[in-house]
Amino acid sequence: MSGQATIRQGGCGCGKVRYRVEREPIFVNNCYCALCQLQTGSTSSAYAFFEVEAVEILSGELVRFAQQTGTDRKQQIMQCAECGISLFFQPWPTGRHGISVRLGTFDDPSDIVPDAAVYVSQRMNWVTLPEGIPAFDGYYKPDDLLPPDRLARLRHLVEKHQADQHLSEDI
Repeated sequence: MSGQATIRQGGCGCGKVRYRVEREPIFVNNCYCALCQLQTGSTSSAYAFFEVEAVEILSGELVRFAQQTGTDRKQQIMQCAECGISLFFQPWPTGRHGISVRLGTFDDPSDIVPDAAVYVSQRMNWVTLPEGIPAFDGYYKPDDLLPPDRLARLRHLVEKHQADQHLSEDI
């Protein structure tokens, strides 16, 4: 990859919500857990994770819903207020500082390849896994999979979220 930032755009099904991302993802996963199957109505959820400031909403209105994760924590799901397409979610370890973008909402996701397939132990019996992508029965340790630069970006977001938690405890 060159030092030049990749600019990607995407949106919802009705076209009201449009967004732009001007950074490479920290990681890309394809999650096969039962909750992702339920939330997407599909066999899995493929998503790219970024710093929240890397994602710019260009148009449209989002609605937010708090939903449980497989670890009994909540995450914010963001959908188009008009057509209901789920575009983003914010997972618990990074709180408001990180955001996942569903790959299918990018205008051209063809060159985005997952770093990992996660929770494959919960996949539907007939679903086959792609060759060449590491697969995990649960989740993986980011230290074992991500290159140092992306791992540092992730750690920074986790630290920011933990600082938020300490601030809220002091209030």
